[in-house]
Formats: sequence, structure tokens, C-alpha cells
Amino acid sequence: MEKTDILQLKKYFPTISDKQIHLFKEISELYTFWNKQINVISQKDIENLFVRHILHSLSIAKIIEFKSAETIVDVGTGGGFPGIPLAIMFPDTQFTLIDSIGKKIKVVNEIINTADLKNVTALQKRSNEYKEQFNFVTGRAVTAFPAFYSSVKHLIKKKNNRNGILYLKGGDFDEELKSFKKAKVYSIKKFFAKEYFETKKLIYIPK
Repeated sequence: MEKTDILQLKKYFPTISDKQIHLFKEISELYTFWNKQINVISQKDIENLFVRHILHSLSIAKIIEFKSAETIVDVGTGGGFPGIPLAIMFPDTQFTLIDSIGKKIKVVNEIINTADLKNVTALQKRSNEYKEQFNFVTGRAVTAFPAFYSSVKHLIKKKNNRNGILYLKGGDFDEELKSFKKAKVYSIKKFFAKEYFETKKLIYIPK
């Protein structure tokens, strides 16, 4: 991945700091290294890490700004997306990343520790067995949305109407959302002018 890719973040997020840019560059190098040891991202995707993983994850930051007192759980985090990029973007907000697959959490923890990301915790957990509650649940194409919603709804604190689910998904899923009257759907191509995002959407369902 070219250094110029990371520098594009200044175009999309003008207030991003040099420290954050440095961290995004560092995690990109770490993913390239670790993916050779433990394959958690496909070869095609690792070559397009900036667009398909980092920028895709940061589309959430285009519609919501997490507050310092809020907590986020990233369910089915895989290699740490969207959780790690969002944690870099919001360093004062606490993120918990969970996945049922141990080797993925191993890679995520290596990246968290090496990059010294103090606001991130990664755990090998299944969402339906997890009892903590958070302001927001994030996820990325883990499964069909109704199934994802059923498996994570107990994780959301009910105190605040802003709390809810932020889910990244591609393709046509109108049928999946029919019973979710409060669902807001955002087209990611409006945020980032990249061909990859042509069919990618962000679903936000306030609690």
C-alpha cells in the first residue's frame, strides 16, 4: 500500500492529526506483516487494505462522532474492522472488539499492543454469550442483518436514544430491513468517490 493512500485521509477528514496519520500507516504495515504469518485478510484485500478495510471502516465516522464517555463493541471484528480504524479516529472513546475465532483475535491483539492503542480491548467471545452493554454495536457484513440484530441487541444500553447499531453491508438488502422502521441507510459512495463503494451501505438503527 502506498503512503499516498494514507495521506488521502486528510482530504476526507480535514481535522485528522499527524499522529493519527502515523498510526494508520503503522497499522497498515502491521497488517501486511501479520497477514503473512496468520491469514486473516484475503490476498486481494490486503493489497487494497486502505480502501477495502480502513476507509470502509471510517465511513461510520462520516455519520456519527463518538463521544469520550461512550463505549463501542465491534462484533465479529475479524482482523479488527471496523473497530481498529475507528479507535484511531476516536482515541478518547473505548472500544471492545470481539470474535469467536482465536487466531483473528491473536492478530488483533498483536496490532493493538504494537501500535500502543490504549482505548482498545480484543476478546475471543461470541456475541450471544457476552453480557456487557455498550452505547453502540458495530459490525461489517457478519451475516444477514436480522440475524445480526437478534444476536447483538442485548449488548446495547437503553438509556440514550442515540445508542444503536452501525452495520456495514453491501448489495440489496431492502427485504432484510422491512421490519426495522427506524433504520437509516447511507450510501458510502457519497462519502468516498471510489468504485469499490458503489454498492456499499451503512445501516444505522437507533435503539
